[in-house]
Amino acid sequence: MTSPVWHPYAHLKTQRPAPKVVGGEGATFTLEGGETLLDATCSWWCMIHGYRHPRLVEAIQRQADELCHVMLGGLTHEPADRLARELVRVTPDGLNHVFFSDSGSVGMEVAMKMAVQYHYLRGKPAKHRMLTLMKAYHGDTAGCMAVCDPEEGMHSLFSGFLPQHHFAPAPTAPFEASREAVQPDLDALRGVLEAHHEEIGALLMEPLLQAAGGLNMTSPHYLRGARELCEEFDVLLIFDEVATGFGRTGRMFAADHAAVTPDIMVLSKGLTGGYLGHAATLATDRVHDAFIGDSPEHAFMHGPTFMGNPLACRVALESLAVFEEEDYLGRIRALNGVLRETLVDDEALRAHPDVADVRALGATAVIEVHNAAALKGVADFARTQGVWLRPFGRWLYTMPAYVTLDAEMRRITDVMKGWFLAR
Repeated sequence: MTSPVWHPYAHLKTQRPAPKVVGGEGATFTLEGGETLLDATCSWWCMIHGYRHPRLVEAIQRQADELCHVMLGGLTHEPADRLARELVRVTPDGLNHVFFSDSGSVGMEVAMKMAVQYHYLRGKPAKHRMLTLMKAYHGDTAGCMAVCDPEEGMHSLFSGFLPQHHFAPAPTAPFEASREAVQPDLDALRGVLEAHHEEIGALLMEPLLQAAGGLNMTSPHYLRGARELCEEFDVLLIFDEVATGFGRTGRMFAADHAAVTPDIMVLSKGLTGGYLGHAATLATDRVHDAFIGDSPEHAFMHGPTFMGNPLACRVALESLAVFEEEDYLGRIRALNGVLRETLVDDEALRAHPDVADVRALGATAVIEVHNAAALKGVADFARTQGVWLRPFGRWLYTMPAYVTLDAEMRRITDVMKGWFLAR
């Protein structure tokens, strides 16, 4: 019997039946029939502790026995209060206020609404447009689609429906680039701000790693320069750390590489270790305090039903505790070492005629090809080797769970290389 589930990003005419997952353990999941696959994608980059982590499972079970859900409107509860305090503790200094929601896309919608209302309350209602970067991806809800790359992104069909915002060129200088090498990227950003700053309320960016836009890895100097430009032009800086937060780039947050505090930061995915949907939008005193006033317009009119869900907050607290107590940043350094040794430093791979670039940052690596046709069939090939890979466009990537063992990581990279070197 055909399943009634409508799958994401699927071409309905050509899609094949989806394998049914019945369980998981560590970095692997198990399919109906007993087949096990090593997950190289971390279930869309969120299952940082892998599957069936005993502490996270127990945290959900304990909380379910106490309180599964209550509205955060006019009420509060201990898991939400504790998680907000913990997020203030671990994020860059100054992000002292936490607004919860239920997904990364909604968290970004919250951030954009905060920015527009912030300027309105300061008497600058014209600053209601966003500035974002080419190659950006911020989510699939309407507001987020409008700030995704309008040319290479997946939402061009909706261009007539979406509000129009401003875009700056994607930074081209790599992670290791000097400030001098980054300057042309910053000059391009300055040019857009000089022309349109009177209507730009915020600059949105995925710091250091533009994930779904092609795993574009950029320099901390770009973040520092962007922070300076935002101050100069009275524009808020919003970091979308939905994918980069909680260690993915090698630091707890990508902002930490540059010692930069954005005005607003959005977290999701690894926030709960992927065990439940949840998100947090954090703001500085500067942003938060603009909402303190007597008029009806001072209230922030947003309230997702499941914001601050007690189950999600409790598992997020346990996820953070596991991360810190078990030295996940050390694990990520070890994973990065394997990724560099087996992929980035492999001269034969880099010299392959289909390969345009190989790069790694933290617990992320990608093989970029010249033509997407070069990756046709790679997912099936990987499955025959017991590995779950899901490439997109011209990018064959891995974002593994942090519990992935050294031998498992090498198995993943062997499969990625094997697709090219065995042909």
